[in-house]
Amino acid sequence: MIRKQPWFERTFPTGLAPAILPVALERLRGTPARLEERLAGLPAAVLTRRSGETWSIQENAGHLLDLEPLWLQRVEDLLAGREEMTPADLTNRRTHEANHNAAALSALLRGFRQARGALVRRLETAGTPALRRTALHPRLRVPMNLVDHAFFVAGHDDYHLARITELLLEVR
Repeated sequence: MIRKQPWFERTFPTGLAPAILPVALERLRGTPARLEERLAGLPAAVLTRRSGETWSIQENAGHLLDLEPLWLQRVEDLLAGREEMTPADLTNRRTHEANHNAAALSALLRGFRQARGALVRRLETAGTPALRRTALHPRLRVPMNLVDHAFFVAGHDDYHLARITELLLEVR
């Protein structure tokens, strides 16, 4: 399998047109179903197995849930006309301390589905003028609009789904 590019080395397109938002929304809306399908029927030993110092499959799923408040806050930052989006905790402290491996997978998936639904609903209600506003992404140091942000989040989802696939391939 081709090794994926590390997350912090990626760049993202910016200045995406409002007409692209429906495509981004479908990617965002579909992530809970893709995650649930990918993890269905996996035994706990596979879900919670760590590969070296990296997160387990279940911890990757929990990380997606952990970041939903940040994604929603960044939408609010853009809608409020703030100059810079709320920064992420680049140490991922919340995920490291959450003990997602001890949680019920069903609770993580349900929480993610609910939180993602709230994000999608908020993006769906943004009017065209709001879609054109930009704020500086704190790590990338580039201006992003709501459509750019939606694609960024979808890319983050895909990155962790790809990591889950890598972890599954290790045990097969």
